[in-house]
Amino acid sequence: MQHQVPQFIDIEDKIFGPLTAKQFFYILGGAAILFIMYVYLQLWLVIILGAPVAAFAGSLAFLKINGQPFIKILGSAIDYASSARLYLWKKSPPRGKTLGVFGDSTPSVEERERATTPKLTQSKLQDLSWSLDIQKNIKR
Repeated sequence: MQHQVPQFIDIEDKIFGPLTAKQFFYILGGAAILFIMYVYLQLWLVIILGAPVAAFAGSLAFLKINGQPFIKILGSAIDYASSARLYLWKKSPPRGKTLGVFGDSTPSVEERERATTPKLTQSKLQDLSWSLDIQKNIKR
């Protein structure tokens, strides 16, 4: 018994002429807002306020950024802006003269190696666990 496997499942069906259902309703919503503005406001105000509304409705219907629909990008931007973030930084030494081993102003090779090698602590596992928890909280 053979079954047909659906093809092109990532492409939406064109329902209203060349428009998908989502595109049609975005355009319909924008047109409804423009019509209501036309009925209740003066023409020059409709033109000024209607241009951004029309652009937004057109963006929702047709704009794709990196293959993603504009509504998904907009939702991600709002989610990012409203979510809590944790900022971490390393405190750097003050800019000024640093005295080396012999009192000169440039650090020695050994001092530079000590500054760049990671410091081993007693609780390295706890530090690693903490940093992984922080990364998990940031991605949410």
